[in-house]
Amino acid sequence: MKYSIQQVAKLSSVSTRTLRYYDEIGLLSPSRNDASSYREYTEENLDRLQHIMFYRSLDIPLQQIGQLMNDKHFDPLQTLLNHRKNLLEKREQLERLIQQVDATIDAKKGRRTMSAEEKFEAFKDSVLKENEQIYGKEIREKYGDEQIDQSYQKMKSLSKQEWEKADVLGKEILKTLARTMQTGDPFSIEAQHLASLHKNWISHYWCHYSKEAHAGLAEMYVADERFTNFYDKKAGKGAAVFLRDAIKAYTGK
Repeated sequence: MKYSIQQVAKLSSVSTRTLRYYDEIGLLSPSRNDASSYREYTEENLDRLQHIMFYRSLDIPLQQIGQLMNDKHFDPLQTLLNHRKNLLEKREQLERLIQQVDATIDAKKGRRTMSAEEKFEAFKDSVLKENEQIYGKEIREKYGDEQIDQSYQKMKSLSKQEWEKADVLGKEILKTLARTMQTGDPFSIEAQHLASLHKNWISHYWCHYSKEAHAGLAEMYVADERFTNFYDKKAGKGAAVFLRDAIKAYTGK
């Protein structure tokens, strides 16, 4: 059976404008009726749209969705299993946030007290979840599930003071990067200080530090445009490349 764009819009609650946009960017491409040139959607198109909507419900950007679904190893069944796992994790996260809100309300009403750690515990999960959604595939392929899971566990165990210290250090790195890259010399004392700060920062999250892994992460900053855009936006154009070169000089890699 084939469906018109209006029928698909009604079935899915996705606007015809959005469906046309998906077609334009190659995310969802229906066939064309030879006589009318109207878009015609097949059952396979509807299945693909369902997967797109699952991904969108997890706040994954369209560009990343396209990369995932156009991968030659894309497995619809495994994707559904992953969707289910992610949705269950999202539900658990929402339940923890609700519990934290309830606890905060009780504290405000004088029914209980909250430690500093309790006030921020649920938000750690939000940060980890966002990191996994954006970078999970790449970092797991590069470092392996075991190492990433251990790092996540370490992040969860950070105290409020340690968490805040890492956040301050991350901001200091960006300021130092913006200032130091103006020298154009990744081997300078200032640049090596920058790389040392970066080592201290990732050591808050990594269970084991190695020069090889540090240099590998630096390469990812340049190879992955999401990292590149982040550093270039925060510290200036070319910041990601300069940070990569400074770290490679620091590690001797």
